[in-house]
Amino acid sequence: MSDQTDRLLQIMVKLRDPDGGCPWDVEQDFSSIAPYTIEEAYEVADAISRGHMEDLKKELGDLLFQVVFHAQMAKEAGQFSYDDVAAAVSDKMVRRHPHVFGDVGVRSATAQTHAWEDIKAAERQADPDKSVLADVPVALPALTRAEKLQKRAARVGFDWDKADDVLAKIKEEIDEIEAEVANPAGIDPAGLSEEIGDLMFACANLARKWGVDPETALRLGNEKFERRFRAMEHGFDELGTTMADIGLDEMEAAWSRVKLAEREAAE
Repeated sequence: MSDQTDRLLQIMVKLRDPDGGCPWDVEQDFSSIAPYTIEEAYEVADAISRGHMEDLKKELGDLLFQVVFHAQMAKEAGQFSYDDVAAAVSDKMVRRHPHVFGDVGVRSATAQTHAWEDIKAAERQADPDKSVLADVPVALPALTRAEKLQKRAARVGFDWDKADDVLAKIKEEIDEIEAEVANPAGIDPAGLSEEIGDLMFACANLARKWGVDPETALRLGNEKFERRFRAMEHGFDELGTTMADIGLDEMEAAWSRVKLAEREAAE
């Protein structure tokens, strides 16, 4: 173990010490820390998307601290330690890379991906839950989990033959939403939520069929919306007015101008 890793572990021990440690750190448990762990993982992804290596270094440190935090709480409970965590992932990586640490050969990255999934499937056989969908984490972002569930199902042949089939399914889901909204008895919020969920699941499936990560696609869509909205705000600010002072028609016209300016700048 490196000096810096040992230093970090000792800092965590001190923070969690009921006698002289940090009161906030001492009172935390796995459930209370989990949201911070997820947040730090997203901040790592954000630094990568921005290509900012200094921020990435800091965010990876914050994420590592989350691992150390969980490991320390587990050690206090007599469950496992940081060394056990490192050993478990090391063992798994060696086991899942027999072409690197053993004498199994693979022809390509695609072949390795299939081999990886085969090894994981074999490992799942030891789990009481024998489902193909076993161990897909419920806490994943919904779009990411949808894609993973679809990939698992596809491995046993439960999949659309081509993307056009998914497009037809999307149109069908839109029809069902329209029917739900047009219900003479009024909109059933639970029913509408279910239909919209079916549509989003189908959209994630379409992205998968075309090799697009749905979570990344939506994140990029969010970024594009924010960029254009901010540009629109800036334009109105230069005119001495605000969004709250104008109507929707003016906003839509400004939005179109922003889109056109982006396209012209890209040409």
